[in-house]
Amino acid sequence: MKTSKLIIAGLALSFSVISNSSFAQAYNKCASQNVITESAEEVYYDPVSQSQQIRTVQREVSSDSYGNAEGNQYDLAVDGAFEGQTIAVLHLYTGEGFDFELPTNALKEKGFSVYRWINRPPSAEVLKEGLDKACQLWIVSSSTQMLNKDHLKVIKEFFDAGKGVYIWGDNQPYYADANYVAKALIGVEMTGNTMGNKVVDLMMGGKKVGVMPNHLITTGLQHLYEGVTIATLSDHKDLEPLVYGSAGNLVTAVYEKDGKRLILDGGFTRLYINWDTAGTGRYVKNAAAWLVNVEKFGDDVVSNAVLEESVIEEILEE
Repeated sequence: MKTSKLIIAGLALSFSVISNSSFAQAYNKCASQNVITESAEEVYYDPVSQSQQIRTVQREVSSDSYGNAEGNQYDLAVDGAFEGQTIAVLHLYTGEGFDFELPTNALKEKGFSVYRWINRPPSAEVLKEGLDKACQLWIVSSSTQMLNKDHLKVIKEFFDAGKGVYIWGDNQPYYADANYVAKALIGVEMTGNTMGNKVVDLMMGGKKVGVMPNHLITTGLQHLYEGVTIATLSDHKDLEPLVYGSAGNLVTAVYEKDGKRLILDGGFTRLYINWDTAGTGRYVKNAAAWLVNVEKFGDDVVSNAVLEESVIEEILEE
């Protein structure tokens, strides 16, 4: 009974300051690390003592068949971190069997539910009602523009409030609404039709091919499938490159300014083609965890169960 009371008292004290550290509870300890290591003991022969000794070394954790750290504990967010949070999706391209099932299942692991408007957008009024219940908006563009100025006004208000936006396009002409929205929000567009269909590795030595290291979204990723045929993003001073394709073209970039977060992506084919190729599931989960913007919204967006579990662990460790 005494222990229970101490835990309850500790919870009350901890929750008074938890909004300042909610991201610490929502994120795994490996956040922002691409090459993840762990401590391990190994036996070695010491020639001085002429005996076997034990020492602690750092070694890379087990990896999957593509070379990325294996296990959800190496994603950006802990499982269930965002239980109760909804991702709204304007799913305007559904060709080639693209039913959004694979991303939906992956996002559920982190607690997200997904609500989609399929093939055509709703009215601006209905869109606003849906976004009022969402933590972020994903737009999957088609080849013709379907969104209008009223939709754009709703999306801009959502974005300006600090809610995350992920804009997905693909090879020409499948970026009509992607460009319409991205140009209005941050002044950027995508163009072209570049063949990809390769796995890119960590960007090294200043070479513009591969995955940007040490970003929250690329946590646990050393290798990533780029998509089939992809569009190229235009350069912009406020965009931070995240993925360069095998052809050296900028495929994915992030915008983070004034408390607002946005991802722009020219390769939506990886959401349904070759899903089990390097890193896609982890990338999708990490992107959503970043867009929820826990650094801004704190415990308003983090699952109470995760917060409570983290606090109890800290108290028991003391």
